[in-house]
Amino acid sequence: MSITSERAGGLRQFRQPTFTELYLPKLVTVWREGYGLADFRADLFAGLTVAIVALPLSMAIAIASGVTPDRGLYTAVVGGFIVSLLGGSRFQIGGPAGAFIVLVAVTAERHGVDGVILATMMAGLFLIAAGLLRVGTYIKFIPYPVTVGFTAGIAVIIFASQLRDLGGITLSAKEPSEFVPKLVALAGGLHTVNPSAVAIAAVSILVIAVLRRWRPSWPGILIAVVLAAVLSAALSLPVETIGTRFGGIPRELPSPALPAFSLEKAKAVLPDAIAFALLAAIESLLSAVVADGMTGRRHRSNCELVAQGVANIGSALFGGVCVTGLIARTATNIRAGGRSPLAGMLHSIFLLLFMLIAAPLASYIPLAALAAVLVVVAWTMAEKQEFAILLRSSWGDAVVLLATFLLTVFRDLTEGILVGFALGAVLFIHRMAEMTGIEERSPLVLADRPDDGNGERVPYDSALAVDRDVLVYRIRGAFFFGAASAIGNVLDGVADARKGIVVDFAAVPFLDSTAANVLGRVAAKAHRQGIRLFVTGASPTVRRALLTHGVLPPRARYRETIERAIADIKGASAPAASDDAVPA
Repeated sequence: MSITSERAGGLRQFRQPTFTELYLPKLVTVWREGYGLADFRADLFAGLTVAIVALPLSMAIAIASGVTPDRGLYTAVVGGFIVSLLGGSRFQIGGPAGAFIVLVAVTAERHGVDGVILATMMAGLFLIAAGLLRVGTYIKFIPYPVTVGFTAGIAVIIFASQLRDLGGITLSAKEPSEFVPKLVALAGGLHTVNPSAVAIAAVSILVIAVLRRWRPSWPGILIAVVLAAVLSAALSLPVETIGTRFGGIPRELPSPALPAFSLEKAKAVLPDAIAFALLAAIESLLSAVVADGMTGRRHRSNCELVAQGVANIGSALFGGVCVTGLIARTATNIRAGGRSPLAGMLHSIFLLLFMLIAAPLASYIPLAALAAVLVVVAWTMAEKQEFAILLRSSWGDAVVLLATFLLTVFRDLTEGILVGFALGAVLFIHRMAEMTGIEERSPLVLADRPDDGNGERVPYDSALAVDRDVLVYRIRGAFFFGAASAIGNVLDGVADARKGIVVDFAAVPFLDSTAANVLGRVAAKAHRQGIRLFVTGASPTVRRALLTHGVLPPRARYRETIERAIADIKGASAPAASDDAVPA
């Protein structure tokens, strides 16, 4: 069966892509299109920028996951390199993710570090199988309330997991992994709070917050960690450091080795491996969707899943933990001017060089500073506004949100996702039954296509991604799934200091109230900051939904094409009031 697309009143047939075209790494695609010295310089700078951000985060995530900090670096170096080398997105950055902290920590407690490594390798095999079976196209159908619920739940658990190091609390017994027993145990140890650790954590959080507000282009997390290490060493503060707890980090990669394997061990970690694979698939494809919207490119979802699988196997061979695509670091790569997967590969190489050169200095980093970093990460990823909007949006969204959130915090992340997904699917079926029709013949899920199979590809214009005046974001497919959360976060985070934002809905057949609320929030924020927001290509049905949820003049203007919107922002043409008319 062919895939069809409607353009200018006519239908054009698209041939089915071959296996090679579906799974060809984007690195090869970029080289075929032409790659020059200017592209390499841009990728070099972007890779260095991302590596500076990833260095402290990789160690902090590993420690919070119950493993040594070096395993986080191994994950970013080996796994991140393979994700970029073989992936289906030209901008994806791979590495350890905060979302995995809960899963890895529980697995480490149950089965030890060997169990984590075995589960990571098994998850890699599952991801490869999912990619080869072309499941990647449909993983994006994760309801938005589910993503917000489990992300907020993970943020709460991450925050709770850092309270001990944040306050330098000493416990007489092992810290429980369950949420409520953990809080009870920490409350019992409040009399052991270390004022020096609290001061280091407070200073680290303050530095990160101030730099994000006044110097957003500076590597605030790295500066805060370095400052904390200097203060701790210079003042001889009695705080626990990486050196005192772990003995520092190695100055080289370990030799690759297969994890300890037995059928009993494999059966024991099978549920954890499935959870690793599910979360890795969701996180990586959401990150790729965000990158597509920021750049106008299109990733190959099944190729990306295969690459994520190989990356997890590679990470496990070198003693690393789970690898996935990272939304924040991928967006940083794009904003820094990255043009190809080479930027992600260079990010891993820079991390390796940092580890080889600066490993002895890492011993002086206070654990309270790394805990502060993760507290900031948890605060950022909690999606507080989205949580409140969904609670007010509809009873169905609120039920799905709260069920996912509460199960994630008090039970298990996997249970939260599965129950939330089931409830969200029922809610979506109910909403679809109420729909009278769709006005455009656009597929609900965009299938993978070959790079040269539709005649519409143009050379990548990096100026659109790094233009300081205009942010162009394209959304494709039915706007109701989990990408709504990621899209809202990116539009919030990267639109600052722009003259205008263009959000293109030309390939969106319909959107639900959740998606409309997300864009409504973006429109309100843009209006407050004096940024002009343009919506292009919206059908009458989509436009009516957006207008209902507050995406209306003067907060937003409607134009037929991206080019016309950019011209208005740049002042090249006069505004056309007729475009903003409310559809009948």
